[in-house]
Amino acid sequence: MAELTQNEKRLLATLEKEKTADASRLAGLLDATTGATTQWAYLAQDKGFVTIERVVVKELVYTDEGKIYAKNGLPETQLLKVILPGTTLADLQKYEVFKIGFGQLRKKGLVKVEGTSVVKVPGASTAADEEALKNPSVADPGTKDLIRRGLLLESEAVRYTIGITPEGLALAKRGLDFRCEIGTLTHEQIVSGEWKGLNLRKYDITKLPKKAYPGKIHPYQRIISEMREILLEMGFEELYGGIVQQSFWNFDALFQPQDHPAREMQDTFYLKETLPLPKGYESVKAMHISGGDTSSTGWGGVWKEEKAEQCVLRTHTTSVSIQHLAKNPNPPIKAFCIGRVYRRETIDTTHLAEFEQLEGVVMDEGVTFGNLLGLLREFYHRMGFTGVRFKPSYYPYTEPSLDAEVYVEGLGWIEMGGAGVFREEVTAPLGINYPVLAWGLGVSRIAMLRLGLKDLRYLHRSDVAFLRETPALRHSKGGV
Repeated sequence: MAELTQNEKRLLATLEKEKTADASRLAGLLDATTGATTQWAYLAQDKGFVTIERVVVKELVYTDEGKIYAKNGLPETQLLKVILPGTTLADLQKYEVFKIGFGQLRKKGLVKVEGTSVVKVPGASTAADEEALKNPSVADPGTKDLIRRGLLLESEAVRYTIGITPEGLALAKRGLDFRCEIGTLTHEQIVSGEWKGLNLRKYDITKLPKKAYPGKIHPYQRIISEMREILLEMGFEELYGGIVQQSFWNFDALFQPQDHPAREMQDTFYLKETLPLPKGYESVKAMHISGGDTSSTGWGGVWKEEKAEQCVLRTHTTSVSIQHLAKNPNPPIKAFCIGRVYRRETIDTTHLAEFEQLEGVVMDEGVTFGNLLGLLREFYHRMGFTGVRFKPSYYPYTEPSLDAEVYVEGLGWIEMGGAGVFREEVTAPLGINYPVLAWGLGVSRIAMLRLGLKDLRYLHRSDVAFLRETPALRHSKGGV
């Protein structure tokens, strides 16, 4: 026969008399909390001695205002009591409840205004409303009106009805051992052998403990922190920059033409603020118009200073990296930036108007396209993706350019981001004479794969079940 705890025995002994009772009533009889009593009942139910019925019931509770009126009477009741023959509107306005009470009396047709006097209609009474307030019922129309007035609130409560089974009743009638149980042994009890005669508490090692949900960092933030840690371990330094950037650094310095579709209002968030162009901007302007002193022919056309001065919410974190390179044109540079970027997107399962981007640059003598592939492969391996491949691509400010893909079991090859070597049109105007490797990826895409999500919006929802069930730590790096 299954072993019972002391509290389960107490519960059965009480149910032998009660047969069936609400958990709150049993808690009072057992001098325990309702939660503890319900927990004991579930343990006894697993052994077949108890049944539990979970019922969700609607309850009505008073608001703070409702509590006052339940004690003193509704405003219309208080006002109706003082309306006598000859009472004027001015007389009633002296009362604190006048505004609410008189409005309710007029609404319910209980009074009439004759000149300056206020007169009760024959049979005027608020007794039904007072009864609805003192003894509220969900089905009562009067109660529903009090809910609309904010005097009552409708809420749901869970109640448990606990009953004893025939097996439990038979066990209780045979008699239960209520000797004190020992859960912890002392040194003396073990040495003397006294423990052999004690009533030791039984433990079921097959039972799982109650789940604990400690506080932990949001899963998405943990993945971002992991990326940061990996890059720092690889010798990168982290860059920081404002989310408001000048169009010059967000677009022009990266050799994006001023008539490029990505600059249109439907793709970029423009602000009314402007900033003066940095010293030496003329080199970038010349590069756009004619190619400057390089072999490039530029974009031609017209380059407008006022367009470059406009401020935007940054559309990529490369605007931070390019400014760092402009201030530090000599190698070595090995830096990254993780930050939020903003684009006008139609929000759906895979697109948001704001999202995180991870972007990095490496500048040094003699670095090559092969070094870029090696860096990317190492990063993705450390993030847990064992299958990594590259394919040719096109980006306005890198040449050659590539897309990086990782293999995910069940999904196949997934594109993760783009990379390449900065074009001469980007580096020359800034006085940079060394190759610059650059790459960027969408952080949220990695997070979706790692967390098994199909909707990007879940990364930003406070879904308690999702937050609780997502592990706080991975067992080791290198495994998804």
